[in-house]
Amino acid sequence: MKKVRVHVLIKGRVQGVFFRTEPHQMAFRLGMKGWVRNAWGGNVEAVFEAEEEAVKRMIAWCHKGPPAAFVERVEEEWEKYRGEFDTFSVRY
Repeated sequence: MKKVRVHVLIKGRVQGVFFRTEPHQMAFRLGMKGWVRNAWGGNVEAVFEAEEEAVKRMIAWCHKGPPAAFVERVEEEWEKYRGEFDTFSVRY
């Protein structure tokens, strides 16, 4: 299966609602590499690298988020797969 990379910006009420914690746990289960962090303007930003199906599952989850979140939209920027990460991390 093809490995892919996507850079996402999740907008809405997405900080302070465990939006970084849950993708970190999910990434481990999906064998995903990359990172997630709080971004400017109350948004959450992430880079996901994995098999295409795993990345699509993570993006689908990002559109819903954890129960306390309110996701207005998810901006996706598909990039060339780089394989630059050894793990998935929460950045601060």
